[in-house]
Amino acid sequence: MSVTRDRPVISKVLHQELMDLLARDKRMDGRALHEFRKMEVETGMLKKAEGSALVSVGGTKVLAGIKVDLGSPFPDTPNQGVLTVNAELLPLASPTFEAGPPDERSIALARYVDRSIRESKAIDLEALALQPGKMVQVLYIDIYVLDYNGNMTDTAVLAAVKALENTNLKRYTLEGDTPTFNGETVPLALKDYPISTTFGIIGEKFFLDPNLEEEHAAEGFMSYTYTQEGNLCAVMKNEQGYLSPSQIFDMLDVGWEKAQEISRAMNWRKD
Repeated sequence: MSVTRDRPVISKVLHQELMDLLARDKRMDGRALHEFRKMEVETGMLKKAEGSALVSVGGTKVLAGIKVDLGSPFPDTPNQGVLTVNAELLPLASPTFEAGPPDERSIALARYVDRSIRESKAIDLEALALQPGKMVQVLYIDIYVLDYNGNMTDTAVLAAVKALENTNLKRYTLEGDTPTFNGETVPLALKDYPISTTFGIIGEKFFLDPNLEEEHAAEGFMSYTYTQEGNLCAVMKNEQGYLSPSQIFDMLDVGWEKAQEISRAMNWRKD
């Protein structure tokens, strides 16, 4: 998937400034080229949701909430539950976010989060089928960008996975063809914990976790989501432009290294 955006006029000035800094392996906020901003995580703040998480990466804050209902499976996957991801860019988060129907950015964000979770096989969808072909549990992941200071992609994936980790499912018993909640809940079992890493790109230089100024100045972006075993499960390229094979492989290597660091910080890796 490739997504383009409107660039502010100031981006030309920022672009030259960032190019000059990158030539010396420096960045606007003083970080190393491959350094994430400070991350903070809070879970369980939405009491009416089955699971929730608020994740901050630098000044970017994303809230993810999980709701679970009963519904019908898709005809082509009668033995699986349903996963649905929606993303909303709240107008208070950024002057560039507008109220109204989802725009290209929110649609792309929701699709990337969905693909990261679905293709990593993080959720055993077959375990959500109460009556195969008739009744399944439907997981709704709602993502809200509350504050935007660059790199909402990685922040949203992390918020969604942490919210799923915080989710409790209702247990049902079948009385004929009618599922009845028996009063018990059980934690949603996750089979994987996908991690996204996003790079800003200028020329042959690339830098991890771009902040807002760097996003305005960058020529392009690449996002990669990794499983805990290091397999790629989602890729997204923002902006047009050429990437050399060496750039792609170098970003893949750095991304995997940083994904492992984040996983250890989240207590998802014990090595």
